[in-house]
Amino acid sequence: MYILGVVGPGQVMIIALVIVLLFFGGKKIPELMKGLGRGVKEFKDASKGNDSSSSSTEVSKTDAEEK
Repeated sequence: MYILGVVGPGQVMIIALVIVLLFFGGKKIPELMKGLGRGVKEFKDASKGNDSSSSSTEVSKTDAEEK
């Protein structure tokens, strides 16, 4: 897909990266990417139902009920 018939999809990505670099600066980008990665990981875990804190409490509740 061409925007205005001049810029291709690869060039749009490069332009977006340059704008992000100028807007946030080089030191802030790694922190932003870490936060984005954590958010994606939490979303995947929640969508799969792999919430480790709730599963461990459910196991301890089940063990307590059996005793």
